[in-house]
Amino acid sequence: MKYEASVRYLLSLGRELAAPTQAAAAKFDLQNITVLAERLGRPERTYPSAHIAGTNGKGSTAAFLESILRHAGFRTGLNTSPHLEKINERIRVNGQEISDEGFAETLTHIHALIEELLAAGKLRAHPTYFECVTAMAFEHFACERIEFGVFEVGLGGRLDATNILSPLVTIITGIDFDHENFLGHSLREIAAEKAGILKPGVPVVLAEQRPEAREVVLARARELSCPVVEPAEIFQVDQESMPNGSARARVIDADSGTTFEIAPNLPGRFQLQNALNAVAAARLLQNRGFRIPDAAATWGIAHTVWPGRLEKLQSAPEVYLDGAHNPGAARELTHFLEQNFAGRKVWLIYAALRDKAVDEVAGLLFPHAAEVIFTAPRTSRAVSATQLAEIAGHHAARFSVVPDAERAFERALAEAAPEDAIFITGSLYLVGQLRHYWRQRSQVATR
Repeated sequence: MKYEASVRYLLSLGRELAAPTQAAAAKFDLQNITVLAERLGRPERTYPSAHIAGTNGKGSTAAFLESILRHAGFRTGLNTSPHLEKINERIRVNGQEISDEGFAETLTHIHALIEELLAAGKLRAHPTYFECVTAMAFEHFACERIEFGVFEVGLGGRLDATNILSPLVTIITGIDFDHENFLGHSLREIAAEKAGILKPGVPVVLAEQRPEAREVVLARARELSCPVVEPAEIFQVDQESMPNGSARARVIDADSGTTFEIAPNLPGRFQLQNALNAVAAARLLQNRGFRIPDAAATWGIAHTVWPGRLEKLQSAPEVYLDGAHNPGAARELTHFLEQNFAGRKVWLIYAALRDKAVDEVAGLLFPHAAEVIFTAPRTSRAVSATQLAEIAGHHAARFSVVPDAERAFERALAEAAPEDAIFITGSLYLVGQLRHYWRQRSQVATR
């Protein structure tokens, strides 16, 4: 199978988020991925791993931890979702995306095994898009002889395809409302799904949580005898500054009394917590015999790159990408706007998918914008720009509707003054589409 054909094949498969009721009833369990992994020889058991769940911050935390381990000298694998521009982004070895050739080769191998298992009646249904990509990550990392794998949960945790891992450490980042049709309509229900990644006796790093979410995770940890490490309790932030929107801090380790400096390369104060989640996980791995010098944590965090999360594309006007698509992420973006853009004209290019809390997110973000441009990315799951305006336009001081995302971007660029700021937000699909468009636009401009 060639690369283009392999991508088309994956896109033809069932997507768990396409039809919540049907998908949840028919495909949300671990049977398919377990059968497929067994046929592959359980490649995910050939290397140690970390498993990360949560509503917000899990991708950034995964990127921080992978960078720390890579700077400590380990050959790393990183499996994340969703991707922004290209599916290869989901599978990385030592910071490098899987090649088109490697992608096609791995999927061709897995596809042949799936056909064999279906013919033998060992699979009750064809694995989904996400199950196939997860199996590809397991297999590719084994073939590449990685020394440590970092895996981000796709959705929830308990029934996520990544949850056949036997990790050395788990991390649960901030829990908030998102994907309620799948995970439940209360914070306790959602927390229980996230806590489904905990394994007997395996330590868990638990980020700062709302009380009801924290109670659920702690109760599950007690049931499974999982040691719990809470960065908010073991690390004290002594001095903090926000130069250019990125946090810098001196941190005191409560156990040893020692101090260390931390300076995430990623903008936003919330990245400080994500970085400390990764540092706490690295400390647990140190206790298991992994050689991770303190300098690796410092350098790894300072050199972490994670596109699409408060990513600055240009100046004059400043353009930022941020995939804030739920209330928790919108609150963090609101704080960033308040801290860094008070008194400046802010434009929002906004889109959302059908399963998102549009009105709540708009109520948080839109009061900070002089103008909101409603648009839609190229996906069948998007709410139309006109519908968005009807749902959330009342939160905006001024708004317009530009259904085509590229045209919406061009309009903002044309009308914004050099001292203004443009934020592209509400959907990672929109962020990925306009990031790709901006890069192509910049290449044309420099020819």
